Amino acid sequence: MNIVAIERLNHWYGHVLSLNDVSFVVGAGITGLLGPNGAGKTSLLRILIGLMRPSGGRVRVLGEDPWNNPALAVRIGYSPEHDGFYEWMPGRGFLRLLLGLRGFAPAEARRRAEEAIERVGLRDAADRAIGTYSRGMRQRLKLAQAVAHDPEFLVLDEPLTGTDPLVRMELIRLIRSFGAGGRGVIVSSHVLQEIEQLTREIVLVHKGRLIAAGNVQDIRGLIDRYPHSVRIRTERAREMAAALAREPSVAELSFDADGRGLTVRTRVPDMFYDRLARIALEAGAAPEEIFSPDDNLEAVFRYLTEK
Repeated sequence: MNIVAIERLNHWYGHVLSLNDVSFVVGAGITGLLGPNGAGKTSLLRILIGLMRPSGGRVRVLGEDPWNNPALAVRIGYSPEHDGFYEWMPGRGFLRLLLGLRGFAPAEARRRAEEAIERVGLRDAADRAIGTYSRGMRQRLKLAQAVAHDPEFLVLDEPLTGTDPLVRMELIRLIRSFGAGGRGVIVSSHVLQEIEQLTREIVLVHKGRLIAAGNVQDIRGLIDRYPHSVRIRTERAREMAAALAREPSVAELSFDADGRGLTVRTRVPDMFYDRLARIALEAGAAPEEIFSPDDNLEAVFRYLTEK
């Protein structure tokens, strides 16, 4: 079952078109929503959770139209990009309040709040005023309120912004654990490395338009006409280069400044990788390191947005 299905979605802010003819589907697990600031990510997320009405197109979340649908809203968890806390309240009290507003009886609200506090690692700070929380604690509390009611679909808008590396790693672990339960999670970010640590399923938006959706490797495969760079480090770089120069899959070669490495450009990376071991063996040039700066989300996004 598709968690999200969008067909030809449009949204206008007055005379400004923020989303233009966007169509994609999202299944269970984690999907990264990527795009620079101003790309339309937040508008898209607000439509998915029913906070905004689309100007045109069709949107289905868990099989239902999210607009003006309170019954669906309780099946969705949402962590906004910007804080909206009662700063004087303790974290524990804030969670209980929100659970009560969702219709849970006091005893059940207390139980769920405690479970969420444990899950995000906020026990030591749960009785402190939220106004005293660090950025990382605030992000944990936003995640706690998003999952406390056990939603089927989780929407996280820039959940890692402003966190230090240790907190970021812990939040990534928490988000992964939720996505592993067979539910749907959409995580928006303009930081490609964050999404790369969470998932290989991505939706790329740029200037209000969908530019790609699916597995990042599949998307990368669609643009292999774009020369693919491979870095090779070896003690016998010149012998390796001489052997590579005879290969039809190699379009360009260049040496590193220290002479112990080279960069290969190829338009047929699958063929190149298939032959590389044989080439190295015949040249007597055992590679110390092989990596591609193009095998990551940043390269994919850069190419798709700048072409």
